[in-house]
Amino acid sequence: MKRRYVSIWFRHLVADWLTRKRPELAGAPFVTATPERGRMVVKAVSMAAHAKGIQTGMVVADCRAILPELKVIDDIPGKPEQLLTSLAEWCLRFTPVAAVDMPDGVMLDVSGCAHLWGGEPAYLKEVHGRLSQLGYDVRIAIADTIGTAWAVARYGRIGPIIAPGGNADALFNLPPAALRLEPGIVERLEKLGLYRIRDFIKMPRSALRRRFGPTLLTRIDQAWGKETEAIEPVQPVQQYQERLPCMEPIRTATGISIALKQLLEKLCNRLGTEEKGLRTCVFTCYRIDGNLQQIGIGTNRPTRNAGHLFKLFEEKIQRLEPRLGFEQFDLSAPIVESLTTTQEALWRVAANKNEAAVAELLDRITCKIGNGTYKRYLPDEHYWPERSVKVATEFNEKAQTTWQINLPRPTCLLEKPERIDVSVPLPDYPPMLFRHRGSLHKVARADGPERIEQEWWIEEGTYRDYYCLEDEQGARYWVFRSGDYAETEPEWYIHGHFS
Repeated sequence: MKRRYVSIWFRHLVADWLTRKRPELAGAPFVTATPERGRMVVKAVSMAAHAKGIQTGMVVADCRAILPELKVIDDIPGKPEQLLTSLAEWCLRFTPVAAVDMPDGVMLDVSGCAHLWGGEPAYLKEVHGRLSQLGYDVRIAIADTIGTAWAVARYGRIGPIIAPGGNADALFNLPPAALRLEPGIVERLEKLGLYRIRDFIKMPRSALRRRFGPTLLTRIDQAWGKETEAIEPVQPVQQYQERLPCMEPIRTATGISIALKQLLEKLCNRLGTEEKGLRTCVFTCYRIDGNLQQIGIGTNRPTRNAGHLFKLFEEKIQRLEPRLGFEQFDLSAPIVESLTTTQEALWRVAANKNEAAVAELLDRITCKIGNGTYKRYLPDEHYWPERSVKVATEFNEKAQTTWQINLPRPTCLLEKPERIDVSVPLPDYPPMLFRHRGSLHKVARADGPERIEQEWWIEEGTYRDYYCLEDEQGARYWVFRSGDYAETEPEWYIHGHFS
């Protein structure tokens, strides 16, 4: 695919933002300034002030000599970068790759995107028009390379669309500054009478390198497409992502559901061709007023079942606030795992105890009441009862050992043993009665003891003697004595309940 890049130049970035926030500044000449070396230096200029000859970098005193009615506003440090980051994120409705181009631009990689708007002219018209509606004075250009798009947006006079392969023709008549050169290099070129790129582009490269350094040659190669130049997107590009622009704003839950179903079908079909299944999925909605809203889901196992995924999203669609309407929807799968056709078929076999249905049920429970609301336990190789189970980290995690079923174990094991008071006739005998949480239990039947030694390689301590007790009401308990009566009075604990 032929790469195409769009450069957006915000000619009065901070001033336009201030005008949006303070409508009374519209049409007024004003600047923002900050103190430097005892002088107030201009950092941003409004369109009206720029028309009167005011430039960034000038001293405020000189500016007021030119324009006495000039308004001066304190500059906000870091504001340009903050604004450009927000604008780059806003531009994600037009392309999945948008980057900040300091100090006053945004760069878009629009390869394969323009046809969704009916071609590059319509695409640029839409981007330019929407930014103008937001109150920004912009120039925009599209070309094969980042360097050419940047140059034409700021210095071009032949139109914003540079046809594929037309980089040289677009750049020949532009000044050296269009190559994004340092001011010192530009000054040296102009001192030699090289006011246009055409004046030096055909000179021997060795001579250019010797007189102006390697930076000039690098910028030429980047603009001509001989050297690859990358941009750093404001958001990571998702490998598995589908987009759906809308002809008319979508305002209803029904319309959002239809868009989501279409995107899920496309994404799941793609995952199927690559034998993949998603574990997380994010649905992003772009509102026409610039607001961006997201809802996400997660699954216990890899899946590409569009119907099941829609049910998970369906619970969250009501959280979206369309207001004036959504103009574009994105669906991405940040976490994807292998899921072959054979694996997917195995989930549907009855011999597998319907594990697929269980996994999907747990997905729906998670979406309704949140993560961490249920746990799955596996046996672990330990003697101590509270250490003999562990929480599974994955739904498909397999046990490394088997459950112990040859000895009585309670169906409900307390997270931590609780102290009880007992009455015991003789050492090593089970209790005749015990008191737990203020209630007295008289023992009708008892079995034991079962001795479980302390795991000395983990923790120091004495052994435990466990007893199964049944009180006169028929409730059954699992209690133990810590230590014996040989040296000191041992402590008794309740550790679980039988069904």
